[in-house]
This record gives sequence, C-alpha cells and structure tokens, in this order.
Amino acid sequence: MSEEWIGHNLKQVRNDGGLSLSRASELTGVSKAMLGQIERGESSPTLATLWKICRGLRLPLTALISAPGAVAASGPSDEKSHHQIVDGPPFRALFPFDPNTGCEVFLHDLPAHWEHVSDAHDDGVMEDIFVVEGAVDILVGDEWIRVERNQALRFQADQPHGYRNPLDQPSRFHNTIHYPHRIKAP
Repeated sequence: MSEEWIGHNLKQVRNDGGLSLSRASELTGVSKAMLGQIERGESSPTLATLWKICRGLRLPLTALISAPGAVAASGPSDEKSHHQIVDGPPFRALFPFDPNTGCEVFLHDLPAHWEHVSDAHDDGVMEDIFVVEGAVDILVGDEWIRVERNQALRFQADQPHGYRNPLDQPSRFHNTIHYPHRIKAP
C-alpha cells in the first residue's frame, strides 16, 4: 500500500463530496492538519486514524487503501492488494468494497502474540472471521473468544473489538466486513 494511494483517494472522496478540509475534520475527528498531511503523502496514518476517517465519511476501508480505480470484480487479487499499515501487520484486500454485496474481504497475517483493539465501526457494521492458519482470539464486548483453524465467528463490529494471535507462530484469517446499505461506494 502506498501513502500516495491513501492521499489520492482521500482527496478524491473529499472533492467528490464537496467537503473542505475543515468539514472533513469535523465529520471524522481527525485534525485538518493531519488530513492535509495524509492527502499530500506527508504522513503515514495509523489504522485507528484510517477507521476514524472511514467512519466519519461513511466509507469502507478499501475506499482509502486500494489502488485508485480498483473494483471488486477485477479478477484474482495479487500482490498489488497487499497493505502494510504503520501500526499493524500486513494484510491483503482480497475483494475491495462491492456496493452490490455491501462488503469487503481481507486476508490478515498476524505475527505471534500480536494484539490490536479497534474502536467501534459505524452502526450496523458486522464482521466475519474465518481462521485458515493457527488461531485468533476475537474480543467481543468484554470476552476474548478463541477461533481455531477452520472455524468462523460473526460479530457486531459497531462496538469496540479486538484481534490477537495467542500462539508462538503466525496466524492467518479472512475478515469480511459487512456495511449497512447507507455506506458510500468508493
């Protein structure tokens, strides 16, 4: 993933919506200065910052992180769909947001003992987790739920939630994020 993609996509979404930096800042809770730095490729936003922007502008994550012009039905995903966020492990967007299905799909690779707690997503957002290697603990409410290889879990992601690899080896999982119908298509 490239900071230029994020900056280009953010500026495009903001311009398409007729939003000034000030208005985008009000909607997202991200400072006007930080939004400007992201748009100019001068800052590598954290995953938490990207989600704040997505939540405030009612966007799927792939609207910001995917290559400009990426579409859901473009064929098999390849290394161009590989992303690295400053504060997280590598992941791939297997399918960018598709307005027909209302979801986007990721493949996450978690290093041993890695943990991340996420803020709540927009109202009504749900996530499906399917573990393909290792095991992943998912924080839902106050409870960590273990999901083993070949097991799946669906949960409401419009509340704080988290992901951790409890093992001494890497784990891998698919993550499908389902958005309410009111979300904007990129």
